[in-house]
Amino acid sequence: MPMSDPPAHATCPPSVRAVDLGHVLVLINYRSGRAQCLLPAAAPRWCAAARTGDLTPLGDTLTSRLLDLGLIVPTEHPQPWPVPIPATARVGGGGDEHRAGIVRPAHVPLRSVVRAGAALARVFMVTRGTQGMQRIISLLNYANAYARCNRPATEAEATAAVQAVRRAGWYSPGRTACLEESAAALLLLAAQGRRAQWCHGVAPDPVRLHAWVQTVDGATVAEPGSTGAYTPVLTIGDRHQHPD
Repeated sequence: MPMSDPPAHATCPPSVRAVDLGHVLVLINYRSGRAQCLLPAAAPRWCAAARTGDLTPLGDTLTSRLLDLGLIVPTEHPQPWPVPIPATARVGGGGDEHRAGIVRPAHVPLRSVVRAGAALARVFMVTRGTQGMQRIISLLNYANAYARCNRPATEAEATAAVQAVRRAGWYSPGRTACLEESAAALLLLAAQGRRAQWCHGVAPDPVRLHAWVQTVDGATVAEPGSTGAYTPVLTIGDRHQHPD
């Protein structure tokens, strides 16, 4: 059966963010939770198509691949989309982010651990099955709306929430990596009437993704300096959020 011709026009859906790391272009689909890298030769073609909505610069093969992955969607008329986010890393290299579930957390009062465990359990529930990333984003947006009128968490309060979640995750049978840990910490703070930001970003050499918590004034919480190697792609808790 012959393959149909690719469309002449398309656009990038709001759930997809592109980040230009220089040596590679990273496309993150926040609906599916998957990331795709375009090598240097393909990155300028993506940027050219983004400016006009015309798929000619991409070529048929790349267009078909991007359509299959849901990174672009057909449109009747040219519909430009945002050009990639430039890398904003403050430090280079490194990979010593907190190793959730590997490094034993510091002691935390039992009451705090129990509350953190409840937040973590809710995160586990929404991440089951497919489209877990999309459901986490919806949950965090809900928590952010709930906490919008609350007082911003201090760095000490946000750190205490992260440490409590890490302690609860140490005893949890479920997967507790940076995504689950940071989301649960934001939920815990919202339940305490405190407001913070959830960040998800990408770093180069090698390309890797990471999620973390920061205060509303931008202070990174309970993270090593190497987290500065990550360019924030999605932030929930301020005006720079969120994909549909």
